[in-house]
Amino acid sequence: MKLNEDFLGSMHEAMNLLRTRGPAEATEAIQRALRGESGAKSNEPSLRDITPTAPPASNAATAFAADRPKTARHDDGHATRHAHKDIEERGHFSTDRFSNGAGSRQYRLYVPAGAAAEPLPLIVMLHGCTQDADDFAAGTQMNVLAEQQRFLVAYPVQPQQANPSKCWNWFKPADQQRERGEPALLAGITREIMQTHRVDPARVYIAGLSAGGAMAHIMVAAYPELYAAAGIHSGLPAGCAHDLPSALAAMKGGQRAGQGRFGERHGKTSEPVRPMIVFHGDADATVHVANARRILDGFEAAPGGGHDARRVNANGRACSVARLVASNGVDAELWTLHGAPHAWAGGSARGSYTDPSGPDASAEMLRFFLEHPRCA
Repeated sequence: MKLNEDFLGSMHEAMNLLRTRGPAEATEAIQRALRGESGAKSNEPSLRDITPTAPPASNAATAFAADRPKTARHDDGHATRHAHKDIEERGHFSTDRFSNGAGSRQYRLYVPAGAAAEPLPLIVMLHGCTQDADDFAAGTQMNVLAEQQRFLVAYPVQPQQANPSKCWNWFKPADQQRERGEPALLAGITREIMQTHRVDPARVYIAGLSAGGAMAHIMVAAYPELYAAAGIHSGLPAGCAHDLPSALAAMKGGQRAGQGRFGERHGKTSEPVRPMIVFHGDADATVHVANARRILDGFEAAPGGGHDARRVNANGRACSVARLVASNGVDAELWTLHGAPHAWAGGSARGSYTDPSGPDASAEMLRFFLEHPRCA
C-alpha cells in the first residue's frame, strides 16, 4: 500500500480516535485505511483479536463474539468429550511461573502418567489472542494426545498486563529478538522444563495459533538450537511487522518488507533452518492466507527445491497439502484448508477459535514433529 496523503490522514484520525473514543474505534479506522476506504465502517470481521488494541477485559467476550467461528459438536460430541476428559485426568496438569531479566510469565505443564521412566518429547503451545492455557488446551486437545502418545505439553500464558487482548507481541521489535522480551521468556520456560523434567533435547517443538503462531515462527528462527521444528496455524512470518499499522497491513496480506530486517538481526539467511508444518484457511478473514506461503519463504525458492501438492478431503473439508524441500534438505508441509475460517482445524468445541471440520491439526503436527527430531 502506498503511504499517500489519504492514508497518512487516516493514521492521524486513528490516533485522535484512540485518545477520544478508545482503541476499538482506532482499530476500525486503521482497517478502513488499509482497505482504501473512508467514512462508514465495513461489515468485515474485526482484526482486533490479533493486535494490541482491544476493549477492556470486561467487554472482551461480547466484542470478540462476532469474530469467533461457530463451533459444533462431533456426532458423538458428548461421549467424546467425556472420554477425552477421562484420558486427560490420568496425567498431571500443573501451574508454574518462570522469571528472568525480561519479566515473568505463568505457564501450565501437562505431564502424562508414568512420565518419569524415560526422556519424552516436549511441545510448547502458544495460544492466540483472548485465549489462555486452559482454553487452548481444551480446543486443541493436545493433552489427550500427550497422554496417548507420551509427551509433555507446555502452555505459556500471556497476561493482560502485557497485552490488553492477551496477544503475544509478535509485531514489536523488542519481542522479536533472541534473549530479549517475550522470546527470552519463552526460551527460558522451555529450558526450565528441560531441566526439571526428563525431556529428550532432540525432540523439543513449538507451535501456536494466530498471534501464537507468529510468535512460534519468531522462536524457531531465533532459537534453532532449542526447537527441532515448528507448527504454525493461521499465523504470520517472523519480522513482517514492527508496529500496529504494519501488523494490520501484514494481516491483510500486504506487508513483507520487514522479514529481511528480522533475518539481519539474527544473522540468518533466507535458507530454512528447521522443518515447519503450516495450516491456514483460505477463507480466513483475520489473517490473510498469503501469510502461510510467506512463512515458508526459502523452501520453493531454494535451488533444487521441490514441492508435491495433492488435494485431499479431511473430515468434510477439502485441503491442498504441499510438501516442500529446500536445497539444504530441510522440509516443510503446507496445509491450505479450503473454505476454513480463522480457527484451529479439527479442534474441540470445548475451546475457542476451533473448527471441528477439517484435518486434526494437533495430530498432524504431532506426526510431523515426531518425524523430525533435531539432528544438529
